Amino acid sequence: MSALLALHGFTGSPHSWDFLPEQPAVRRFVPALVGHRGASENGHVLSFEAEVDRLAQLSAEASTLHVVGYSLGARLALGLALRHPERVARLTLISGHPGLDSDNERAERRAADERWCELLLTRGSLAFVDAWQSLPLWSSQAQLDRATVERKRSERLSHDPAGLARSLRVTGLAEMPNYRQELTQIRVPLTLLAGGLDAKFRSLAEQMAKIVAHAELTIVDGAGHDLLLERPQFITEVIRRGNQP
Repeated sequence: MSALLALHGFTGSPHSWDFLPEQPAVRRFVPALVGHRGASENGHVLSFEAEVDRLAQLSAEASTLHVVGYSLGARLALGLALRHPERVARLTLISGHPGLDSDNERAERRAADERWCELLLTRGSLAFVDAWQSLPLWSSQAQLDRATVERKRSERLSHDPAGLARSLRVTGLAEMPNYRQELTQIRVPLTLLAGGLDAKFRSLAEQMAKIVAHAELTIVDGAGHDLLLERPQFITEVIRRGNQP
């Protein structure tokens, strides 16, 4: 494999991948996503697919990529595999979503994201992170040690509130194209991962695996949505195997 492109989730950062050991033979690209601290797009990215194209350009030095994405990063990784198939040699989607089916779903999600944006812009990062971390999506993290939980909280708090609002407005699920019908175009090896305790995303992974016949699906028992945080050793092994010739 020429290179690895690893894409973090919403409120994450390139540091979300710090658990990955170096592989001397594999070049690594770990960018900050639009709206997140350290992103290099300087306000020029105005759509989901424009961010996909930016990520493709950032890693243009590599002829082909193993693209690994978690949550928001998985959605962008899927977009990259479909918009720039010549660049992607392997695709690994962790807690991924193929896109919303209907205009009603999209409108409901956009309204929900706008409420998060209002919280970010009126009350700031601390109020937002407190509310975000109380979501049932993260309940499985109660099993983690305090230091790990605090490290994740600090990562979330490191971002500018306006930046996170921009991330939601540009790359939120409501702004993502519905890629479900295009999944059959994926010809490269595809690995789908989801936590066994994450019912919604486990179901989505199972649905995608039915559409892409050659996909390898793994449901991680006892884990929730954030497999990078909850099962870093397992994710390391999946990526290591994927990077082998």
